[in-house]
Amino acid sequence: MNHFFRLIANVNISLAALMMSLVAPAFAADPPNASPTLAAVKTRGTLACGVIGSSPGFSLPDSKGVMRGIDADACRAIAAAVFGDPGKVRFVSLTAQQRLTALQTGEVDVVFGNLTWTMGRETRSGVQFATIHYYDGASFIVPKQLKVDTATKLKGASICMLAGPAEAVSQEYFAKIKTPYKPVIFSDGEELRKAFLAKRCDAYMSDASSLANFKASMGAGGDAYMLLPEVISKEPLGGAVRKGDDRWLDIVRYTHFAMLTAEELGITAENVTTFSGSSDPAVKRFLGVEGDLGSALGLDNKWAANIVSAEGNYGEMWSRSFAATGLPRGLNRLWSAGGLQFAPPLR
Repeated sequence: MNHFFRLIANVNISLAALMMSLVAPAFAADPPNASPTLAAVKTRGTLACGVIGSSPGFSLPDSKGVMRGIDADACRAIAAAVFGDPGKVRFVSLTAQQRLTALQTGEVDVVFGNLTWTMGRETRSGVQFATIHYYDGASFIVPKQLKVDTATKLKGASICMLAGPAEAVSQEYFAKIKTPYKPVIFSDGEELRKAFLAKRCDAYMSDASSLANFKASMGAGGDAYMLLPEVISKEPLGGAVRKGDDRWLDIVRYTHFAMLTAEELGITAENVTTFSGSSDPAVKRFLGVEGDLGSALGLDNKWAANIVSAEGNYGEMWSRSFAATGLPRGLNRLWSAGGLQFAPPLR
């Protein structure tokens, strides 16, 4: 009898092994370069990156027509990771209403367009957020002559804002504090700012970082305006990609994490070459001297070093975009300095 049960057990084990051998190939890991988006980007020779294109501190052309800001730099960092050349990026300026559509249709490969990570966008729009590269929140700027020092005193005020989520955020906030207001809606940020300066509205509502940059961009003229203290929403801003291309998601995500890691390690655009002789295993992996982190993404093993050589670390990117405004880094500090910016180990 015992012999019979042992025979049955052996047969079951053999059948289980056979089934696993048949099923296993279906669950095998994709090869590291199995990304249709990465393949298209390499074939094209440029990264198509969606930005707002009119947002100070995030994406706005300078006097020479070069796109500047933290969103623009994030795009260049991805190009540096993929090509080793931050210049291989084509910026596509999009309105708030165009951002997700352009990504869904393949007009752009990634969007960094003052885009807030929300559940609705990620569950209904066929897009996925890679990271949060800026923690922000909606606020207000007003002329000092209005003599308003808090948003609770904006009763009956006309408020300029962009069409879309800002409308819902303002409606929820003012309903909560039981204060009537008059929204003045625009689809373009530059038109909005011109209207505000022309006194077509009493206040201008946007992300606090954008308002601080707007105020700073006016030079001495900015002294006539003040930022109100209220931050009325959570706005985790980041890059988004199309769902279904996990390898491309990895590339966009770990480009941001590489910039954070570089800041943690003290590696900057200026000193990156001096780390080549480091004995620190984490530095060796980061520079591609050891390991195969790059090939795991379908990239050169020097992908992270290329990012920092081109764009610097996260702190350098943040400073270029916001330091001149006097805006505190706040939640965008590294975790080790009390902020929320945190990268998983690159190993």
